[in-house]
Amino acid sequence: MARLSLWKDGRHSNDYKFFDRRISEMFTIGGTGVLVHKYLGPLNQGVTNDATQPQYLNQSEQNIQDLLLLENRDRKYDTSVYSMRGMYQVSDNDFDLSQFGLFLQTGTLFMTFHINDMIETMGRRIMNGDVLELIHLTDYDSLDQSVPVALKRFFVVGDTSKASEGYSPTWWPHLWRCKINPMVDSQEYKDILTTLTISDADPTPLKDILSSYNKYIGINEAVLNQAEADVPQSGYSTEPLYTFDPSGETPNAKIKGYLTADGIPPNGLPVVSGISFPSNPAIGDYCLRLDYSPNRLFRYDGRRWAKIEDAQRTNITNGVDTNLTLRNSFINNTNIFVDRNDEVQPEKQNLNTILRPKADI
Repeated sequence: MARLSLWKDGRHSNDYKFFDRRISEMFTIGGTGVLVHKYLGPLNQGVTNDATQPQYLNQSEQNIQDLLLLENRDRKYDTSVYSMRGMYQVSDNDFDLSQFGLFLQTGTLFMTFHINDMIETMGRRIMNGDVLELIHLTDYDSLDQSVPVALKRFFVVGDTSKASEGYSPTWWPHLWRCKINPMVDSQEYKDILTTLTISDADPTPLKDILSSYNKYIGINEAVLNQAEADVPQSGYSTEPLYTFDPSGETPNAKIKGYLTADGIPPNGLPVVSGISFPSNPAIGDYCLRLDYSPNRLFRYDGRRWAKIEDAQRTNITNGVDTNLTLRNSFINNTNIFVDRNDEVQPEKQNLNTILRPKADI
């Protein structure tokens, strides 16, 4: 009589199949419904001259879009949605007191699936990048009553492995454990958020409802507007200060300091602005030359136009093109040039582009 053994070399025994059917039935009875958006791989970027961003001939989850940063920023998801059953431990988001201070636990969940049912439904196991929609977490009572649809909860798979509790006495695994985190509105999941709409009658993308992007943009704009009101320009303003030189050597001299030159005459004296000097100036007249970069303030002393100062104070907000300072023309440079290969290139280049090695030929 052969010895009893639950382990069978290299094959699934009837004992394994018995355990597997019972575990699958457990998920059917007690599992929660999960909709899986299957990750298919990065989108085809077309022909590029960058070896770190190759063009793949086939769509595969094994492809890597950016070999330098090891990122898949533009992801393609299956148009079909797969219905599965999963289980996880429901818990409250309590404060974490295991370390110094108060830290709120994140929304990370650990969900398990039945391996054979998963492969039969999807054709493969759930992997990093797949997006799960937990149906039972749908919020039908939103605080914002103007939202025309129930708020869905999407989670992104961050890590996967065989669950330790999923091994039967036959030593074969039955459960697949996934670490999932709440999905955010980012470039990686654009294919999902822009494809799903509110309803057949309303083509509004689901992104406009679930994303907090517009709220953050509004907060940022409010902060910038208040910052511009508090500090409209760099340096110090000396315009409201009256200057007096008792010696009379430098009449109407301006106060010198850190970035105090604003191109405005002292003590509220009138000034003429333009790209050329006035034809019949009087002694003491001021002229702000706008064709200088930065703008330059001159004063006529009867024989010459003497330089008083260069307008150094400028708007601090990036992207403002109303000033002609070197800071604006260099940092916010939007000019382009044509290289010797007749390719249009921007004059302003990022550091990661400059530091990349390029071929001499």
